[in-house]
Amino acid sequence: MSAGFLARMRAWWSALGAGETGQSTAEYALVILGACAIATLLITWATGSHAISGLFDSVIEKILPS
Repeated sequence: MSAGFLARMRAWWSALGAGETGQSTAEYALVILGACAIATLLITWATGSHAISGLFDSVIEKILPS
């Protein structure tokens, strides 16, 4: 094998690795955006249905004797 061929293979291999690193970063960003969207929907549902206030009321009723 010639030295030029090996140099091109090393360059190709390192370029391939750099592309995968960028792809992983993009995938992490999409997962974070998806998690934020789900959290936003959950918070919107919880505040609209008064589930949080009901939860706090039931906890306080169990803690404090009547």
